[in-house]
Amino acid sequence: MNLFAIAIKSVRQRAVASSLTSLSVALGVMLMVIVLVANGMVERMFKQTATGYDLIIGPKGSELELVLTSVYRLGVAGEPLPYRFYRELIEDKSTRIRDAVPLTMGDVTQQGGFPILGTTPEYFTLPYMYEADGTARKFRIRTRSRDGQHTGEGLIRNPFDAAIGATVADRNGWDVGSRLKLVHGGSDGHVHDEEFTVTGVLDATGTPNDRTVFVHIEGFYMISGHEKPLEEALERERKFFGNISQDSAKAFAREEASGHGPVPEAQKEVTAILVNMKGNEVGEQVLAESRLRSRLNEGVQAQAVKPLTQIDRLMQNLVGPIRTLIVVLTSLIIAVSGIGIFVSIYNSMADRKKEIAIMRALGARRQTVLCVILAESTVLCVTGGVLGFLLAHTLVLIAAPTIAGYGLVINPWTFSWGELVLLPVLITLASLVGFVPGMTAYRTDVARTLSD
Repeated sequence: MNLFAIAIKSVRQRAVASSLTSLSVALGVMLMVIVLVANGMVERMFKQTATGYDLIIGPKGSELELVLTSVYRLGVAGEPLPYRFYRELIEDKSTRIRDAVPLTMGDVTQQGGFPILGTTPEYFTLPYMYEADGTARKFRIRTRSRDGQHTGEGLIRNPFDAAIGATVADRNGWDVGSRLKLVHGGSDGHVHDEEFTVTGVLDATGTPNDRTVFVHIEGFYMISGHEKPLEEALERERKFFGNISQDSAKAFAREEASGHGPVPEAQKEVTAILVNMKGNEVGEQVLAESRLRSRLNEGVQAQAVKPLTQIDRLMQNLVGPIRTLIVVLTSLIIAVSGIGIFVSIYNSMADRKKEIAIMRALGARRQTVLCVILAESTVLCVTGGVLGFLLAHTLVLIAAPTIAGYGLVINPWTFSWGELVLLPVLITLASLVGFVPGMTAYRTDVARTLSD
């Protein structure tokens, strides 16, 4: 009979105590694995989503807030930029901009309170994220679009078209043909009269796009109350650019004549602009980014932000310390569990002296007795660790559908590198907690124990 067979037999003899001590290890390991999986999931989601665009251009202010509002739809957007700024930016060939997608936001859906994002059809032609290996992930839709495609191309072609994320569709029970109204994003909760028609339902992406409603930017401007009052718009344009465009002057004249027409450019605004730069090589692209960022950031009107840089800072300065704190706490739980194993085995030594003495009398060496005790503590620690590992991933598996409802698709069996460290840590812990009881067994006086 080998050492582990003897250790397992000893564990079975104290089934209740052994089960409880092993369960305590399992709970500690379960918490640790859940923390590692959750951290990896959040970090992957934030970083991959942020890699979809080279730069985000928006008004002066907090760089992180600009990224969170435009990419993750979190928080409240700041003072918008004039639409004229966006138009002149894309017309300026010296900027070397390849793609520039305007965003405007602030409203939510009447049902469910999902964020509304006004944009152009080009938004759906660009990758929404890149995988770690550089693979581009593009939008796909659940049903064929009007041109027979499964991709996002062709969505929101008309002013009052809308495309909805998977979470929005599932929560509200919407599909192609459903009609929706927008609620003003301010505190008044005013419901706009205009209706948008759903023309496409996006496949789940595991990003904030799943809980977003996309409307055509021109339709967003045409909603009553979304246009900036003309006098305020002209004053803002004069301060921002130093002059008034010809289009704005005509709009002002038409307003004075009590005429009506399309929303003039001066009354349109953009919350942010998602930008990809030109460049056949990485160096060219980085140089173009640097020049555009320097040009905008030196002024007082707008700023260009690299989203991945801001997310890295967020993960390091906020998420990182929280993760470290939780890992330390769960490590303490595992350590306490190890102490429980130590107490359990040590307390059993008094009852097992006769058993150990018989083993020695039958020819077992002191080292063999020590190894049996160490094997026993290893069995308890490793069994608890494996159980905790399985419990953690089972809980993640059960929670995955609920989490996906919030626009976060996860693979329950995705492993973190930190999990690979747990096994050697548990074996080391078993050696430490089993050493003192093992030494007690090692020093057992065979003659005295048998005579007693």
